Amino acid sequence: MKKLLFSTILVLWTVFALPFIYSQTVGRSDIQPKPTIPIWPGKAPGSENWTFGERVTEGPGGSKIYSNVVNPTLTVYLPDPAKANGAAIILCPGGAMRMLGFAETERTAEWLNSKGISAFILKYRVVPDALSVAGATRSGGPSRSGFPGMGNELSFKEILNRRGNANPAPDDQMHLKVIAMAVSDGQQAIRILRRDAAKYHIDPKRIGILGFSAGGGVAIGTAVTESSDAYPDFAATIYGPSLVDVSVPKLGAPLFIAVMDGHFNVTNGCMALFTLWKEAGRPVEIHVYDHAYGPASGMPVASWTDRLYDWLRARKLATD
Repeated sequence: MKKLLFSTILVLWTVFALPFIYSQTVGRSDIQPKPTIPIWPGKAPGSENWTFGERVTEGPGGSKIYSNVVNPTLTVYLPDPAKANGAAIILCPGGAMRMLGFAETERTAEWLNSKGISAFILKYRVVPDALSVAGATRSGGPSRSGFPGMGNELSFKEILNRRGNANPAPDDQMHLKVIAMAVSDGQQAIRILRRDAAKYHIDPKRIGILGFSAGGGVAIGTAVTESSDAYPDFAATIYGPSLVDVSVPKLGAPLFIAVMDGHFNVTNGCMALFTLWKEAGRPVEIHVYDHAYGPASGMPVASWTDRLYDWLRARKLATD
C-alpha cells in the first residue's frame, strides 16, 4: 500500500507541475498527424519480455498521455524549409517516469519550428503499470517537502554529494532499470538522427536533447552516459534534475538549465548540475526564476524559451 501511495503521489506531483506556461510564447495550432518512426529495429533491448499493451489517454487540448510504453518512437516536427537552420532538438516529455504527457513537448516543437529548428518528440520507456514497483518504501507521513510519502527534500549539498543524483526513488530497482532504458532510448534517438541527417535536412553536429521534469533527467542521463557515438551536441533541462550519478564527460555537451526556486528536490538538483558542469570546465547556463513571479507550481516563467533561444544563438547552435 505504501509503495502504491508513493507511486501515485509521485505521478500527481509531476502532473500538477504542468501549468500552461506558453500563453506568452506560442499558442496551440490545430493538431495535425505527424510522422512517427520507431527507433529500434525490432523489440527495444532490455524490455523484450514486456508483453502488455501501450495505454493512451487524452490530455488538455486533445494532446496525448502515454503509459506502458513498449516501442519507443520519434515524432517528427520539421520547420518550413525556408526557415530551417539545420539545428535539431530531441524533446523528452515529463511524467515521473510512469507516463509521458505530450502537451508541453508538442507546444515546444511548434515553437522550435517557428524558429527554424527541427524537433523530434521522444516517446521513451517508462515504469509500466503492469509490473509491481520494487524497492524501498517511504513514510506516508508529513515531510519537509510538504508532499506526504515522498520523504524529506534533499538539500543542495546532499544532492551534490550524491553526484547530482536527485532521484526521489533511489532504492526502487524497477525505477532504476527503466531510467537506464529511457537513457538508452535517448542515445538511440541521437544515433538515428545522425544517421538520417540528410533525410531531415539537419546538421549532424547540431543535434541536441531537451527534457521536461523526468524527461530532463533522461536528457541529462543521455549527456553523461558513456557512448561515443550518441553524445548530444548540446543539452537542456527544464525543471528536470539528474536521475543518475553525474560524471561530466571531458567534452561534455554545453548545458542550459531553467527552474524555479521553490520546486521540490528539482531546484537543488538543477543547481547541483550547474556546479558539476562548472567544476568540469564545460559550458553551462542556469536560470533560477523567483516563484513569486511565475506559476506557483514551480515551473519556469514563460520567458524561458527566449532565454533558451538566446543561448542557442550565442553558441551558434541556431541562427536567425
